Amino acid sequence: MQLGTRWTARTQPPAAVPGELHAQIAAVEASLPPDTLGQPAPRWTLTWLEGRPVAELDTGVIVTVGRDGEVVVRHDDEDDFA
Repeated sequence: MQLGTRWTARTQPPAAVPGELHAQIAAVEASLPPDTLGQPAPRWTLTWLEGRPVAELDTGVIVTVGRDGEVVVRHDDEDDFA
């Protein structure tokens, strides 16, 4: 059993987050609009599905590893579960 974790966007991912996800997580965070109103930053949630890591941002962006081993970025309203 693997436990998930949560962390705030634009901070260092915890050690539990597999390194293969780091580049895409950073790319997603770089595309976030700057906060000009002092709102809290969105948070990531790491879970595991069928032994594969799934990092989901509060905004609905999901970064995971597909069945083929490739890192996939999608939005939670997309039907494609690679």
